Amino acid sequence: MRCPFCGADDTQVKDSRPTEDNAAIRRRRFCVKCDARFTTFERVQLREMMVVKRNGNKELFDREKLLRSMKVALRKRPVDDERIEQAINAVVRQLESLGEGEISASDIGEHVMEALRKLDHVAYVRYASVYKDFHSPGDFEEFVDTLKKEKV
Repeated sequence: MRCPFCGADDTQVKDSRPTEDNAAIRRRRFCVKCDARFTTFERVQLREMMVVKRNGNKELFDREKLLRSMKVALRKRPVDDERIEQAINAVVRQLESLGEGEISASDIGEHVMEALRKLDHVAYVRYASVYKDFHSPGDFEEFVDTLKKEKV
């Protein structure tokens, strides 16, 4: 593993342990050259998934992109990183269990929406505003009204 600080190829594992949900191995590493410490995660990847964008373009599924989009929706919300990680693991497992080599961006969006709905309703509405392309305050109002009716 290359050091993210100095680029040296010689790093060593200091400590390894499973994550709380046993979906990954967390490794604490240090660089022999610059003594920097950093963490890596090792996860099972069942297959390479391609994402089919709305315009028809295809790109390799990127778990980090999923993490970033969820973190944007959850910004300044009281949801700890461990719960976010568990939600992302659940979404990835659901997508992999579909058994498809290609998955549409809209299918991914629906899975993320459901995960955010369980985590935090404000983040759910934030994500929906981008995913469903809200254009006016009325779009928000209509969406929130639907959410309120479902909770009853």
